[in-house]
Amino acid sequence: MLDGILAGLSTAVMPMNLMMVIVGCLVGTFIGMLPGLGPITAIALMIPLTYSLEPSSGLILMAGVYYGAIFGASSSSILINAPGCSATVVTAFDGNPLAKKGQAGKALAVAAYASFTGGTLGAIMLLIAAPALASVSLSFQSADYFALMVLGLSAVAAFSGKGQVLKAVMMTIVGLMLATVGTDRSEGVERFTFGQLDLIDGFSFLLLAMATFALAETLMSVLKPENPNNSATEQKMMSELGSLKLTKQEVKTVAAPTLRSSFLGFFVGVLPGAGATIASFLAYGVERNLAKGDAKKQFGEGSLKGLAAPESANNAASTGSFVPLLTLGIPGSGTTAVLLGALIAYGIQPGPRMYIEHPDLFWSIIISMYFGNVILLILNLPLIPYLAKLLSIPRPYLVPMILLFSITGVYLVSFNSMDIMIMVAICMAALGLRLLNFPMAPMLLGFILGGMLEDNLRRALLIGDGELSFLWERPLTLTFISIAAMVLFSPLLRPLWERSKARAEYEKAKQKAAAK
Repeated sequence: MLDGILAGLSTAVMPMNLMMVIVGCLVGTFIGMLPGLGPITAIALMIPLTYSLEPSSGLILMAGVYYGAIFGASSSSILINAPGCSATVVTAFDGNPLAKKGQAGKALAVAAYASFTGGTLGAIMLLIAAPALASVSLSFQSADYFALMVLGLSAVAAFSGKGQVLKAVMMTIVGLMLATVGTDRSEGVERFTFGQLDLIDGFSFLLLAMATFALAETLMSVLKPENPNNSATEQKMMSELGSLKLTKQEVKTVAAPTLRSSFLGFFVGVLPGAGATIASFLAYGVERNLAKGDAKKQFGEGSLKGLAAPESANNAASTGSFVPLLTLGIPGSGTTAVLLGALIAYGIQPGPRMYIEHPDLFWSIIISMYFGNVILLILNLPLIPYLAKLLSIPRPYLVPMILLFSITGVYLVSFNSMDIMIMVAICMAALGLRLLNFPMAPMLLGFILGGMLEDNLRRALLIGDGELSFLWERPLTLTFISIAAMVLFSPLLRPLWERSKARAEYEKAKQKAAAK
């Protein structure tokens, strides 16, 4: 293994490959910033250019584009509330409010540091334990996946404001229902397509995210204009970059969430079929549930913890998704599925023997990820003042630009004009729901978890002859279900516990007074 790592290191530090990392990071960052054009589009655009390169150079270039696009997508999420890709939807929850408060520089800096930490820790864990982690991911069975998805759904309260838990639950159910549209993957039967061929593949997550956030946000600003004086003040605050420096207290605040979310994100990324989007939602939910008092109230209003958690998780998950790809030949996400196609096009079959038969290629990709994270940090921190210029663009010019990029981005994913009409229809529905104060994030959470939840429940029931005993027979499943139950019922049990505690203190004080 050591010989393989040294061979990979010598390949990764070749001038050509270092240049590929830099080019990949720059191209990925630029494409990632455009709303709707995520890493899949960015890598697909790079594939024809890599045919003339050596396999190691081509794959290092595409890997650089991958994590560069994830990094760049967070900028558009923070600055204009238009997620560059699905993995950075959660970044907008607290990143954009920070930009509106005149702290765009700080938000971008936190995103950069958290992304660097998540990506670096992911690369180190990948370097140390890639083959061993493959066996861990294989030990997960359908029942465990189902329980993990239930645990993810239990975080729904994290995406709702005060007094909106019931609305959040209702929107989660809407998301689960939307996930059932399309062809049933088990039976091959069409569901809720109303005979429309365009709905056979169901809705795309990117389409839903762009319709409910980017499009709905811009149309809301047109339909419901704020007080001109307030709007001018907000515009002035948004145009201010603010300080890029973090105080010691701020570093202390984001350190623990960043580390926790990096490990959580990497673990989710290692699981085949999960990915950076689920990792970012889970990390945000976990940090929201762990926060107490005022820190909890800040989530959704510009919390640094709420920004650092998804940013570190999605970068760590992007790195972790290379474990099933390289060691098992199983793509962990849509983007790694494109990379799998590129590997096969080079005549390389990823799998358990890849790090034995192609050690230089296997380890050079992993080592280049660390270089890529360093380069991203070095390149993008000086660019923050220029990125923040987006905020100074007057809203009458910015709104049409966001609409153009959103519609173009969704169209370029499928080249289907019907998707644009569906996006407009969903946007109209989202506008009505937003006016009634229904949160949109729980709907997206239900949608991304719905497909995996249903598939794994079916498999678990099939294996268990239709019995629900799989919920408590496996320790891992039981652990996930127990944690989910605790998270769900803790808001209900907390008032009872506080009332019991107050009564005990009253009785104690009463006895003390009687004794005197």
